[in-house]
Amino acid sequence: MKQKRTSKKKKIELYDDSWMYILLLTTLLILTTSVKSFTFTFSSISLSYSIFLLPFFFFITNYVTKKYGYKRTIVAISASSVGMVLFNVLMSLIVGKSIDLVFLSSSFSAYITSQFVNLTIYYFLLQNTNLPFILVFLTNIFSLLTLYMFYTLISISTIVIEDYWKGYFLTLLFQIIPCLVLARLDALIKKCQEIIKD
Repeated sequence: MKQKRTSKKKKIELYDDSWMYILLLTTLLILTTSVKSFTFTFSSISLSYSIFLLPFFFFITNYVTKKYGYKRTIVAISASSVGMVLFNVLMSLIVGKSIDLVFLSSSFSAYITSQFVNLTIYYFLLQNTNLPFILVFLTNIFSLLTLYMFYTLISISTIVIEDYWKGYFLTLLFQIIPCLVLARLDALIKKCQEIIKD
């Protein structure tokens, strides 16, 4: 009986699909940096289409945290950030353009910092609460604020100051609905996991 139990445990441990979520997060991050130059105009402010992808960063890492734990999420964040940098460097070399160090450093630091802020708060909520919808939503919004803040601090010399705050708040406004939907989906996933465990 003991041998059967250990063999079952080994089978469960061998089946680890976390690499799929790490690959998904890396792909999403690369896609976001790739479409940053594609913009639309709203109320005379030019905004990037990439803003619609940003909330999904935190949704995916939250899912990895729920399913695999804190350490595996750190691996996912680290691997995706390195993948983004390597992709941008490789594409710059292929196209023959100079590597944009300001963009790379600002994107890298903003992504890493916001992800770790999100991970710290979310992991605390996961361990100590039932993941209330409103707290998950506020965590996502705060993580986005952190992302924008760090990106701005490093690349401030390349940002057009005129109408900056208008664009800043418009960007956050566009994030509210995706964050609400993803926070609700996050709560539903948590409930489904609890039902499956029972």
